[in-house]
Amino acid sequence: MENYYVQYRRLLFTLAYQLTGSAVDAEDVVQDVFMKLHDMELDRIVEPKAYLCKMATNRSLDILKSARRKREQYVGQWLPEPIRTSDDELIGSVIQNELLSYAILVLLEKLTAAERAAFVLHHALSFKYSEIAKIIGKSEVNCRKLVSRAREKIGTSTEDLIEEVIERKWIERFLSALEQGDMNKILSVLAEDVTLISDGGGKAFAAIRPIQSSDHVARFLLGIKRKTALGNDMVEVAEINGQIGVVYRTGNKVDTVALMQVHKNVIQNLYFIRNPDKLKNI
Repeated sequence: MENYYVQYRRLLFTLAYQLTGSAVDAEDVVQDVFMKLHDMELDRIVEPKAYLCKMATNRSLDILKSARRKREQYVGQWLPEPIRTSDDELIGSVIQNELLSYAILVLLEKLTAAERAAFVLHHALSFKYSEIAKIIGKSEVNCRKLVSRAREKIGTSTEDLIEEVIERKWIERFLSALEQGDMNKILSVLAEDVTLISDGGGKAFAAIRPIQSSDHVARFLLGIKRKTALGNDMVEVAEINGQIGVVYRTGNKVDTVALMQVHKNVIQNLYFIRNPDKLKNI
């Protein structure tokens, strides 16, 4: 039992997190799987990796179905819970090439439960279609169709899954331009069709709808900067979801986590997570 826990808990957490979009739910899934495993005859499990992933997938999809009903009444935009991948004992040990980018996690919300499961198992965890078929209980041909349909829905190819690496210096230049209130410098790092999505969940100030276009996003950012110019605010550049992100604090409290998707050296998407329920692990 202990060997299984040591060997597979990281894999199960990574799988559950990407299926539910919640680190809290992912931790619950891992606990549930190993609690059930405790009462089983382990010698009878022929393929432990596939078996445990099937258990985690089924539990995650149950949580996802329930969560989606709640998200229909969610105030404003819903974004996945960010995870700090640099120093948490469990989360920090996630193998980076098994963790989809935050931008892709956002797009996964467009998928059905079956499409999401097949996509994550194939693209994030590199399972073969024959293995995915056993885990989700569908034919291999059906699994291929699910992954293909998922790619069409989120509008991405396999190559697009590999995001441009954001360097810390690049982030720091962007933050410097924002601090200086330099409109031209800010616009120079924003794509013309940039989109900013903020998630407050009705518990923190956030834009109810996505903000689009470089001009509107730049003005929104400068407006935030002016509002937070006073007080004991602190900005930290940190590793979030396997990429460089920004953590804003007010005093000792995490106020906002900002993540971005960069394409051709300009920001294509900006994500502001402000719902305090999603910032507890940060």
